[in-house]
Amino acid sequence: MSLDTLLLNPWLWLGLFILLAYTIEAITGFGSIVIALSLGALLLPIPAMLPVLVPLNICMSGYLAWRNRQHIHWPTLLKLILPLMLIGMLLGYGLRPWLSGQLLKALFGVLVLWFAGRELLRMFRGHISPPHPSWLSRSLTLGAGLTHGLFASGGPLLVYALAGTRLDKSQLRATLISVWFTLNSSMTVLFLLDGSLLPNLPRIASYLPLLVIGVVLGEILHHRLNEQRFRQVVYSLLVVTGVLLLGKAVL
Repeated sequence: MSLDTLLLNPWLWLGLFILLAYTIEAITGFGSIVIALSLGALLLPIPAMLPVLVPLNICMSGYLAWRNRQHIHWPTLLKLILPLMLIGMLLGYGLRPWLSGQLLKALFGVLVLWFAGRELLRMFRGHISPPHPSWLSRSLTLGAGLTHGLFASGGPLLVYALAGTRLDKSQLRATLISVWFTLNSSMTVLFLLDGSLLPNLPRIASYLPLLVIGVVLGEILHHRLNEQRFRQVVYSLLVVTGVLLLGKAVL
């Protein structure tokens, strides 16, 4: 395979995006799948990437969930988040075959734009979200499950759904990590059943070292970077990526 052919291989670029995404997650604590999927969607179909990115995420979320298990707020996890998100995830998974690749990219572009734009505004204004009414939190949590089933990216809506929660930072982080481990494990089982997991196992294995390298790099850079400024750069990158995704979907 020539160098030009290699450089034109979108799966090679996805590997670079995975390395970048897990480095950023180790620095900031958010968004490995959102970042890798949003950049990868510029080159590859979303349904083709999910059976690779979702199992990869289990490795990190499983390790972090175990390490932070003492901080998990079990009533919130078991009574509020998981029932609604599992229902929403199954709905989103069931909808994916009925949606065209272009429509999926457009919807994901809107989600990325909303998430990154909202975070940038919140950072510049120093805004703290007030608590939501119970019905709105539950509706948003169900919607987060739906977006997780569609894009394995329920984080933006779920974090918004839990705005103003009484959980402290450690409890919220540990509870959210447990959500991703549970949902992504469930999605991996669905990928196994629908036949899309096994053909991707060699690719998943080849990307695993990138995950480890990204985490190590992120841990090193975490202590050397201004996290606030770095988050602004990442959210700005996501805004641009969301615009590009919408542009590709429309054109």
